[in-house]
Amino acid sequence: MPLRDIPDEDWERMDALRGDTPREEFVRRSLKKVLFPERTRDDELPFGTEPVIDGNGTVPFTFVDLFAGIGGFRCGLTAVGGKCVKTYEWDKFAAKTYRRWYGVDEEEVVEGDFTEIDPAGIPDHDVLAAGFPCQPFSLAGVSKKQSLGRLHGFDDPDQGNLFFAICRAIEAKKPPVVFLENVKNLTSHDRGRTWAVIWTHLETLGYHVFSQVIDASGWVPQHRERIFIVAFRKATFGPDIDQIDFQFPDPPPPAERPRFGDILELEPDLDKYQLSDALWQYLQDYKEKHRKAGNGFGYGIADPDGVSRTMSARYHKDGSEILIRHDPGENPRRLTPREAALLQGFDDDYARMYDHPDGFPQVVSDTQAYRQFGNAVSPKVVEAIAREIVPILRDAVFRSGHRTLLSKRLYRREAA
Repeated sequence: MPLRDIPDEDWERMDALRGDTPREEFVRRSLKKVLFPERTRDDELPFGTEPVIDGNGTVPFTFVDLFAGIGGFRCGLTAVGGKCVKTYEWDKFAAKTYRRWYGVDEEEVVEGDFTEIDPAGIPDHDVLAAGFPCQPFSLAGVSKKQSLGRLHGFDDPDQGNLFFAICRAIEAKKPPVVFLENVKNLTSHDRGRTWAVIWTHLETLGYHVFSQVIDASGWVPQHRERIFIVAFRKATFGPDIDQIDFQFPDPPPPAERPRFGDILELEPDLDKYQLSDALWQYLQDYKEKHRKAGNGFGYGIADPDGVSRTMSARYHKDGSEILIRHDPGENPRRLTPREAALLQGFDDDYARMYDHPDGFPQVVSDTQAYRQFGNAVSPKVVEAIAREIVPILRDAVFRSGHRTLLSKRLYRREAA
């Protein structure tokens, strides 16, 4: 059972046991105690605590969250037993949301330009997670930069070199696992040369690399295709590296996938979120102009029984890519910030892991919230992929005679 699917009554039972210990830390310690009792101090958990553990077993691990945004990686990795040891995010509004949502202090979230961070100062960790900025490689970002005569991809002076900053962190810290996310266009940007550079750099750093484009629509009611990269360090896994049979997850069967209508509020504030007559007329005229030109640009009305288009960081401007009909003959409305959170997968199950029983609170303005959700990685997809990574970590730890023991950073049984 995923941690985010624990019933409310079980959370209440754990809350009675954990005292002042934060939920995230309580669950991590519980996992450690049941898997590695010989490495757990008697005072680490309240007496009589019954641990919560995935039915197939898991293994506690540590991770760093680079270019963290609002914590899509944090939610997904924590749900399978991960503990975040450091977070890096340049945007002050995203960092504000992150701190409030996850109850972390000022020191855990490092704000600023990651390219100026000394990678040697990053704490040791088992998984390096990063959804590095996608604008230099996205179709929309590339088209806009080309129209303005600006550089894109690795030539972008502001964001194009962030991948190499990640590589410097990998080289310095040598994490057993690297877990990255970016836009689908990364594989085709610059006629495939950008992707070749990324793949070659990871292999040169000593990693066995896997990648796949995944549409989040299997887990959230939104078409959102992203490239995910999972890489295992060869020196860490030693002779077992060739036996690693990592597979990206298959989406749930169609009958189990969420519908767009599932995330909609029953009584949204129409005065605030319904389009004005002027904006609605503009969007209709814009779509008609492009229809006559033979392309499909324009607004999109989401089907309650289906999935929506991709939510982008520009959603705050007019909401045109995802509009909602509520009454026939009336102007459509845009998503509320609460609906945008659910559309991306930041649901109440994750929120309860961090003591938010009524869902994640809105910390910033609507404009900033839409930007944050549009830039986010879906935690449900992260969790699904992480559930495929964890067995490999677990098997490496438990395998008798494993020579490298994951650089002695992963919680493990002592070698016999």
